[in-house]
Amino acid sequence: MNVLVLLAIILCLLMVLIGGKKGAKSFISLFLNFGVLWVIILEMTLPQANPNLLAIVAGVAISCINLFFINEVNSKTIAAFIATVITITILLFIIYTLTEKAMIQGFGGEEIDELIDVYSLHLGVDFIKIATAVIILSTIGAIIDVAISITSPMQEIFQRHPSINRKELFISGLTIGKDILGSNTNTLFFAFIGGYLALFLWFKDLSYSFSQIINSKIFSAEMITIFCAGIGIALVIPITSWISALYLVRGRDKI
Repeated sequence: MNVLVLLAIILCLLMVLIGGKKGAKSFISLFLNFGVLWVIILEMTLPQANPNLLAIVAGVAISCINLFFINEVNSKTIAAFIATVITITILLFIIYTLTEKAMIQGFGGEEIDELIDVYSLHLGVDFIKIATAVIILSTIGAIIDVAISITSPMQEIFQRHPSINRKELFISGLTIGKDILGSNTNTLFFAFIGGYLALFLWFKDLSYSFSQIINSKIFSAEMITIFCAGIGIALVIPITSWISALYLVRGRDKI
């Protein structure tokens, strides 16, 4: 049996046994997310495509899958969805500016040596927008995860203390977010180290100095991705806390 199929079956069984119905939905969402990304990638290859707009569309679609499909439509998923969309929109402008100023778009010198003799580099696409879209899609999962991790306990706090005011509920959300911030930022960092360990070995074989490593386009692009993801995580915490507190308290006051 193909190794990929076997691993997929094992993952599916474990998710269903441990997570039940929600675990099964989570497994299905993996393929739905892949489908969204595949369509977006195909669209980005078209000359008239706008990668930034496609990144926002993909972010919204992935948010709907991971929030509404898995956790259904309720107060916590609605608040998390709104906060995610707002954060992605703000982050888009930050990332685009950073990408343009840092000039990290396109291929690094190490990659050019392998590509220039085989492929044409005249693709007719805006690599700044492509790089921005790639970073957005790299951070969307972490932003959604933080958003739902805040709205869920905030809803529990509100149900336990229905008389709590908006400010107190907002502060509770910030407190929850502070505990999440450090762990998620470190998760992003170690994901980079694990995924690009071969890159560091390559730098060593090429006898790169420390200054050459940190100025390498490949290394800089990945570090900027981590920092932008960290910025997104930091931004989504107060945004989610404020929206969730507003949504919950306003719903109570209308009753």
